[in-house]
Amino acid sequence: MTADVRPPVPPFTEETARAKVRAAEDAWNSRDPERVALAYTEDSVWRNRDRFLTGRAEIRAFLAEKWERELDYRLRKELWAYTGNRISVRFTYEWHDVRGQWWRSHGNEQWEFDAAGLMRRREASINDLPIEEADRTLR
Repeated sequence: MTADVRPPVPPFTEETARAKVRAAEDAWNSRDPERVALAYTEDSVWRNRDRFLTGRAEIRAFLAEKWERELDYRLRKELWAYTGNRISVRFTYEWHDVRGQWWRSHGNEQWEFDAAGLMRRREASINDLPIEEADRTLR
């Protein structure tokens, strides 16, 4: 198997879709833009909130900027639906800004994969709520 294959690959079953979601959660919680970017095709297309990105280089730069701003980031993803080469997830993550304000971000993502299991499209809708540090649930 080559480095360009990211199992599990489509078509997804419930078991392989859950494994794909767990792998994504683990990668994002590493807060390593290099590691995370390798899960996407070279020409992957993203919508993240109001930003539109194309390609691994833009994704990598976006993630580096994100984790410089969203400190002590911790994420949980949950499988919502799957079919063929697509997976939908719900997620929650918590982080704080440089002023110490904690945030909880909720969202939904739709993912589309190529035959090698690399994500070629990601659509993310996200809302942020300020929280008190004592109200954190993700540690």
